[in-house]
Amino acid sequence: MILLALISAMIGSVIGAYVAPNYLYGRYIPYPQAPGIQGAPQRVEIVTRGEELTVIPAVAKKALPSVVGITTVTLERDIFSRTRRGQGVGTGVIVDSRGYILTNSHVVNDGRSEEVMVLFYDGENLKADVLWNDPMLDLAVLKVAAQNLPVADLGDSDKLTVGEIAVAIGNPLGLTFERTVTAGIISGLERSIPLTQFESIEGLIQTDASINPGNSGGPLLNAEGAVIGINTAKIQTGEGLGFAIPINTARPIVDEFIERGEFTKVYLGIRGINVQQYIQSYGDQLGTKQGVYVHQVTPETPVARAGMQDGDVIVKIAGQKIDTMGQLVRQMYKYRPGDSVKIEIIRDGEPVTLDVLLEAAPRSE
Repeated sequence: MILLALISAMIGSVIGAYVAPNYLYGRYIPYPQAPGIQGAPQRVEIVTRGEELTVIPAVAKKALPSVVGITTVTLERDIFSRTRRGQGVGTGVIVDSRGYILTNSHVVNDGRSEEVMVLFYDGENLKADVLWNDPMLDLAVLKVAAQNLPVADLGDSDKLTVGEIAVAIGNPLGLTFERTVTAGIISGLERSIPLTQFESIEGLIQTDASINPGNSGGPLLNAEGAVIGINTAKIQTGEGLGFAIPINTARPIVDEFIERGEFTKVYLGIRGINVQQYIQSYGDQLGTKQGVYVHQVTPETPVARAGMQDGDVIVKIAGQKIDTMGQLVRQMYKYRPGDSVKIEIIRDGEPVTLDVLLEAAPRSE
């Protein structure tokens, strides 16, 4: 009898101490309340509903529908002078719902591709036309016959700071790995990478997000999912060094295509080389170590009418310092036909300022 009582007591203590608080109270019987205390806390079970996204998955979810794969076919000649079809793969980003797509110039073989196809997020494949490209900027605008396409938000690359999140989307190593997402930070700004002895791409965004062949033309995004750059794998450097062309370089071009359906480039009317290149070939006799040496002024052009001469050195445009031909080309994309700019030159060692009225570039320019 005593043993039965002990066993019953033990079972009761287990129920009271463990089973009741965890399984009975709050479900089948109310919680006991201490004397004099009203509304003792109840056991609350929290159920999470909906999606919980961190920054990178949220950026990817927002941007992926506007990222496209690009395949190209180019006719090439082999060592036996036989024509063969070469194929290429890259990435692009939709910048207008009517079918305008931004990518790299080298993705479309600098406009020389025989065929350009665009693969969309929903699996549709459409032929594209190359409306514009510039190898020096390494940018191109394509157009497909489509409407109501998902569009990427364009950010402001002038507001970037080193250390902020950067997310790259592209097709590394071909469409087998289409729409791969990689992430890192903004590692540096205003980077200049030489391509040849006298040619470089300047003003680049540096990131440690992985950018490989096939990523070219895809977007570099900030934490809000806005495009801050166009990735380029044209520049092959060390591991952990990726580069993107700031979106603000492309924005004037994109905006004019969206507004007018075409882009009108302005021109100066010169043939020029970097001053550094001139110095290496002919010696230091220009009165400046940076700028663009004007080898030839074409008659009846904007700068000819403003009084520019062969042998002048362009050092500033609208107050913006010009050290190289690449900087001059990028600067000119900010202007439209009819704009007037002040161009500062060095002539015979002396500074001169010219007022230049810009005109639309001839088709051959």
